Amino acid sequence: MRRRFVLPGVAGCLLLVLVTGLNGQTASVAKPRNDAGVGDTLDNPPPLANLSSAFEPKAIRAAMREVGDWELGRSQPYLSQDWTFAALYAGFMAAARTLPEARYEGAMLEVGNKLDWKLGPRLTHADDQAIGQTYLELYGDHHEARMIAPTRNQFDALMKTPDDLEKPVWWWCDALFMAPPVWARLYRATGEKSYLDYMDREWWITSNLLYDPQEHLFFRDASYLQKHEANGKKLFWSRGNGWVMAGVARVLEEMPKNYPTRPKYVEQYRQMAARVASLQGADGLWRSGLLDADAYLLPEVSGSAFFVYSLAWGVNHGILDRATYLPVVQKGWQGLVSHIYVDGRLGSIQPIGAAPGDFKPSSSYVYGVGAFLLAGSEVDRLAQRPSAIISAKTH
Repeated sequence: MRRRFVLPGVAGCLLLVLVTGLNGQTASVAKPRNDAGVGDTLDNPPPLANLSSAFEPKAIRAAMREVGDWELGRSQPYLSQDWTFAALYAGFMAAARTLPEARYEGAMLEVGNKLDWKLGPRLTHADDQAIGQTYLELYGDHHEARMIAPTRNQFDALMKTPDDLEKPVWWWCDALFMAPPVWARLYRATGEKSYLDYMDREWWITSNLLYDPQEHLFFRDASYLQKHEANGKKLFWSRGNGWVMAGVARVLEEMPKNYPTRPKYVEQYRQMAARVASLQGADGLWRSGLLDADAYLLPEVSGSAFFVYSLAWGVNHGILDRATYLPVVQKGWQGLVSHIYVDGRLGSIQPIGAAPGDFKPSSSYVYGVGAFLLAGSEVDRLAQRPSAIISAKTH
């Protein structure tokens, strides 16, 4: 296997110093974590399921239920505030409405009550805010103030903290999925525009640092600005860009049409959509390294699922051209379904990381399942409404 990526020595040292200063940690070295229930890899997995990948609701929902039921049974004893599970919860909430399946939303209510509707322990860290997306969605159904009170209190305090442009709050691209949709949803729940304004300011600080205006992709963090793939091209991580595309879709869903900077989000989203679509593999999926697909043996399902979710959302909402992107979504969904095993395991998901890497076909992690369920829900809408556009929120 050839070397994945290279970093020039001097530039690498300088960027390592820069990123070490961001919140006092390096971007590529994570603290020890307990990943019980988050995912695993089997040496002897069961056969693949060969489920129908037909672009029609019955088949789409069958695949979603197969994967969702398996994941709920596997992970329910371990559900926590961690970002890995927060991405899964977003998928369960979407699937609960699409299938419909009351057990999924019921499990999310159990999580909220168990955790007293609190965010994670790191008050400023986007990963620990991600679970707030589900709290706010449940609040929209049940309108119980206790569901959002801890989030609101924490965010009120954060808004009083001055920005430090040398240490962005959201210093890695994944954060644009974890935190901004929570701020946007809190705006929608309360009508307080200050939450949306805070999100908007921080989004563009991160974008100015990490978005490549030529490639129309995000670097994972500042330590990757000078890294390259083995073929000499810039290093862009599939799942990292999937996080961003899913994040911008979820922000736009809550943002008023007349919000001053909304056109900037739409433009960035369209730029990324076009670039991502151009990189789709023959199997309908994307490799973990976007600009050197030949260096990676397997497609990466979590990033691919986020792409399919976001692209389908864009077609459904009339932001992306249907004729251009429907074939991309259809091909992507077919590719995703091909990685479901007979017991419902969803495979080919890269383990927790920050850069492209290798993994086995049976590798399955909760955030990838969450992305798959999100994708299925938007694909189902697209299949039900072959020519319709979902009305945008106007607030």
